[in-house]
Amino acid sequence: MKKSSVFYLVLLFFLASCGEKPLYEKAYSFKNREWKQDVKPVYNVEIADVKKAYSFTLSLRTTTNYKYSNLWIFMKTESPDGTIAREPFEIMITEENGKWIGNKTGSVVETSLYFKKRMLPITGKYSFTIEQAITASTIDEVLDIGFTVTKEK
Repeated sequence: MKKSSVFYLVLLFFLASCGEKPLYEKAYSFKNREWKQDVKPVYNVEIADVKKAYSFTLSLRTTTNYKYSNLWIFMKTESPDGTIAREPFEIMITEENGKWIGNKTGSVVETSLYFKKRMLPITGKYSFTIEQAITASTIDEVLDIGFTVTKEK
């Protein structure tokens, strides 16, 4: 009985560790924890299958010394045919009472925006450019911003 328990435990661990790898995953780290307005991280993603839906995650990591409750960004999307769309998004970092919305580990807070099950119209390289969209020329206490694309099953 003990041997079979160990076998099932090892099997469970193996199956749990077999998560699907993202199609694309990249993070941009900011020098000196400062996101200047002229710094615009770009993520280039090759899409080969337009019959499948994709999920996109934009993850922002700040320190607990970040002085705002949110961050406005623009996401500029350029499709393979040259079509460009530029949309504003708000990333909420704290609730009104100051409680962190994202995951806090030590002095780092990670907050994410999710765009689930999106269909893309044509195959090819898509370019996603992220711009900070507040009036300050520099935002302090921003560590990095990451972009992940996964293909839906």
